[in-house]
Amino acid sequence: MKKIGFLSFGHWSPSPQSGTRSGADALLQSIDLAVAAEELGADGAYYRVHHFARQLASPFPLLAAAGAKTRRIELGTAVIDMRYENPLYMAEDAGAADLIAGGRLQLGISRGSPEQVIDGWRHFGYVPEEGKSDADMARRHSEIFLDLLRGEGFAQPNPRPMFPNPPGLLRLEPFSAGLRDRIWWGAATNATAVWAAKLGMNLQSSTLKFDEGGQPLHIQQAEQIRAYRAAWKEAGHTREPRVSVSRSIFALVNDMDRAYFGGSEGEDHFGYIEPEKRAVFGRTYAAEPDVLIEQLREDQAIAEADTLLLTVPNQLGVDYNAHVIESILKHVAPALGWR
Repeated sequence: MKKIGFLSFGHWSPSPQSGTRSGADALLQSIDLAVAAEELGADGAYYRVHHFARQLASPFPLLAAAGAKTRRIELGTAVIDMRYENPLYMAEDAGAADLIAGGRLQLGISRGSPEQVIDGWRHFGYVPEEGKSDADMARRHSEIFLDLLRGEGFAQPNPRPMFPNPPGLLRLEPFSAGLRDRIWWGAATNATAVWAAKLGMNLQSSTLKFDEGGQPLHIQQAEQIRAYRAAWKEAGHTREPRVSVSRSIFALVNDMDRAYFGGSEGEDHFGYIEPEKRAVFGRTYAAEPDVLIEQLREDQAIAEADTLLLTVPNQLGVDYNAHVIESILKHVAPALGWR
């Protein structure tokens, strides 16, 4: 059995060809798709966060709204760029959204990918310490955030407060018990996956990762997941970790599917997402269900993971994306033992 959810970047464009023409459209359709996915029996609604872009940017209002409109489905991010985050304010927002959702948040965090502007985090007021990189800053913000989610008091109370205080040092409120165990790290390398395991975070691996051997994405990801699980065991954590991989998967069951995705590229390719950092980009799986089942059976990383996130073309509208999700749940997942 596997948890199956969707991952949306929340793209929007004023183009007449787009079914998502404004920021309002992107947000409201993201909520509607979470509701539809829950009704179809999917397990998760996840959203990507990008700044300075016509995409989803501030996740917590969206997660809270989706949490209020759904009852069962997990609600998450993949990922929040921690270079841009104030970890204290984020802990308050995350706690509030998780309480509204009844403890269903699954927050993916990471260093993030290249953004639309140069050093965008500087505009948010964050600068790496002397001798440190922006990636170091993201990891430091993450460590502070994780520590805050333990719920321990750290702030000295005012002896003459406006309202009565509980005894001892004060923590941030609202506090949501259990959220600390539902934080994931989006890892682009084996080393950062191992680092995440040591800190007790779950693992997210995307449709791309930095190339560490020249093999296809699914083989490199499977190696990454095994390294992560070994590090988790060595760290002595008492709970079982969770691992997700993201894939672009389309079951071609009608003429519209074939028109949109019938000619999709069926091979991984290598390129550069950042200067001097070669990456492997995962293929798009698009085929008739019987062919798709056999192709996915060979994906080693999907086999290693407990959660699969389906990347969705959100600008094609809620109804079509619900169809994409339903096609996998109905025509593909049962044959692979995922349902």
